[in-house]
Amino acid sequence: MNINFNGRIELSEVKYVEVPQWDPLLKGDVLFNNTNSPDLVGKTAHVQLDMRCGYSNHMTRIRLHEGSVDPAWVAYALHQLFRTGFFKMNCTNHVNQASINTQFLSRKVPIPVPPLPEQTRIVAQIEKQFSRLDAGTSALRRVQANLRRYRASVLKAACEGRLVPQDSNDEPASALLNRILAERRAKWEQDLLAKGKDPKSAKYVEPQVPDTDDLPELPVGWCWSSLPQLGELARGKSKHRPRDDARLYRGPYPFIQTGDVKNSRGRITTFTQTYSEFGLAQSRLWRAGTLCITIAANIADSGILTFDSCFPDSVVGFRVEPDHAEVRFIEFFMRVAKEDLEQYAPATAQKNINVAILEKLAIPLPPLAEQNRIVNEVERRLSVVDELESIVEHNLKRADRLRQSILKRAFEGKLVPQDPADEPADVLLERIRAQRQSAPTRSNMAKDSKQLQLPLLVSHSES
Repeated sequence: MNINFNGRIELSEVKYVEVPQWDPLLKGDVLFNNTNSPDLVGKTAHVQLDMRCGYSNHMTRIRLHEGSVDPAWVAYALHQLFRTGFFKMNCTNHVNQASINTQFLSRKVPIPVPPLPEQTRIVAQIEKQFSRLDAGTSALRRVQANLRRYRASVLKAACEGRLVPQDSNDEPASALLNRILAERRAKWEQDLLAKGKDPKSAKYVEPQVPDTDDLPELPVGWCWSSLPQLGELARGKSKHRPRDDARLYRGPYPFIQTGDVKNSRGRITTFTQTYSEFGLAQSRLWRAGTLCITIAANIADSGILTFDSCFPDSVVGFRVEPDHAEVRFIEFFMRVAKEDLEQYAPATAQKNINVAILEKLAIPLPPLAEQNRIVNEVERRLSVVDELESIVEHNLKRADRLRQSILKRAFEGKLVPQDPADEPADVLLERIRAQRQSAPTRSNMAKDSKQLQLPLLVSHSES
């Protein structure tokens, strides 16, 4: 967490521990992340100022003899090995984590050593170019944040009637809703008659009506509705236990899960799992055009199926007839309502909401013609946002490649010119060997016997 993917120490988030004695980090120390996920073990950074910080046992501190090797050079050399996958290939794997022990680090990690003045010149050039890349990357991250805010503002304006003009010639949403409800009741009666039953002898259950108290006033021609009033709302099915039974999978029927919905950005176009005939028999195949809403793990993420698919009971499906409502408008609203829906989820290890909450959700319903205009305008604007986000992402990846290229050139001796007047590296190494026994490492700061709240630098699996 405190050593980022680019080999920098970040202190935006630190943990504190009480310690009777402590050995703080000093300027020139090198921090090596010895335990992490396999892809992240080996992140390295150098300490540029004395810090009243400790460090967790997931880090190894390297303290060099003064005047021997530039600490930043060592840190960049180790970080370059991390970026090339050297530590991933040589780490010891555990459950969910991997590690590089001190013995391997001290004996089997190759560090190229140029003359000391050349080390200084190379480090200065790396820092100069990295500073430019950091500035450019920060600017790109700000653009990303602005695009996310713009995307959210477009959706909010769409669901509040501020994105396209209203047309007094449109059929009011209240009339549309009444027609939907009347058609649904007529179909219920026809189904009973087809079964030889008298509709008068049965009780018709009206769909859930939303509570509109304290809700804002809607634009002219709009009305409040609920998902059950507009169409079918039901949980997915995955009845069989255990869920990982091999017989369920590897068949011809797509089977999407909460992660597929989360990553869909509104349109579910891919899937990572399939059901067999056995799997389908205990589930349900939903038609393309179904709006999927997650109710467990990822709360209220939404996406519209572009293919027929099954999904488990952690996903709710909503189907509406095209002449009743525009499902893409409903999906836009679900994105806007997501933060409010998350408030209903209990603070447990796996957050979840239920279908009853979705049944009560008040949906702002514009006239159908206006829904179509809104959808077209939203998609026009968001297509521009998608294109800009793609360009930003491309440039962020390019910056990362440039960062790796700079390190590669540095450790190939191609980043700065060499100076024949520099003391050769083999002379430097011989002097280091001679001084190892007689020249102690820098003395530690005086140890404080009092209990201190000491910042503890840690490294988690997140980069």
